[in-house]
Amino acid sequence: MSKKTYEAELARLQARLVDMQAWVQHTGARIVVIFEGRDAAGKGSTIKRVAEYLNPRVTRVVALPTPSERDRTRWYFQRYVPHLPAAGEIVLMDRSWYNRAGVEHVMGYCTQAEYHRFLHQAPIFERMLVEDGIVLLKYWFSVSDVEQEARFRSRSEDPMRRWKLSPNDVLSITKWEDYSRAKDTMFIHTDIPEAPWFEVDNEDKRRGRINMIHHLLSRIPYREVERPAIEIPPRPASGGYERPPRDDAGQVPDYAATLG
Repeated sequence: MSKKTYEAELARLQARLVDMQAWVQHTGARIVVIFEGRDAAGKGSTIKRVAEYLNPRVTRVVALPTPSERDRTRWYFQRYVPHLPAAGEIVLMDRSWYNRAGVEHVMGYCTQAEYHRFLHQAPIFERMLVEDGIVLLKYWFSVSDVEQEARFRSRSEDPMRRWKLSPNDVLSITKWEDYSRAKDTMFIHTDIPEAPWFEVDNEDKRRGRINMIHHLLSRIPYREVERPAIEIPPRPASGGYERPPRDDAGQVPDYAATLG
């Protein structure tokens, strides 16, 4: 996809996302969008484009850190429940409870009993959410092993993005087939009619982002909400206020002037 075509369509879709958000606020809808996939599959960059022009008080990105020792003693889904949306809110989950079916299972961070319990409970938990009126959308971002390795190498050479590369990410190269089997098993158990999985081919990031956002909008039964016009009032005449001398306040130095 050419950059020109991509940017034009992305802007159009992002404007529709703003309309969708207004409908969510107006109707009190609750939406959860789950972003899952292989490491370096482009989940984060897609979330960035989805949320770019949305109100962060309405649309929240949830990316939980490694569970604490206390978290490990609680019901597994308990950690995620506080982050579910209230009326008029959208939650974008950068990874989710599916950590247990993926990295925790493959890397041995959970027991086999915990893993199988998750596969049993996840569909039940999600049906409860949907029955309560939450719109739950689940996206899996796919990328080839060759493209994943290329993205890892690109990150390792870029000081601005090196933080995105963790030891677990690198190990995923050596466990490609293990992750593939885990994903296949996860789909078998959790691809349910109430909350199906949708796979995003993200080999081409531009194409993948456009496809995902377009699909997301197609799954939300929103309509344009008429928003009241905001009138900018005329500025009143001066009442005699005089600003104190700037030397009396700490000023940020004009570093930009040194750049020529």
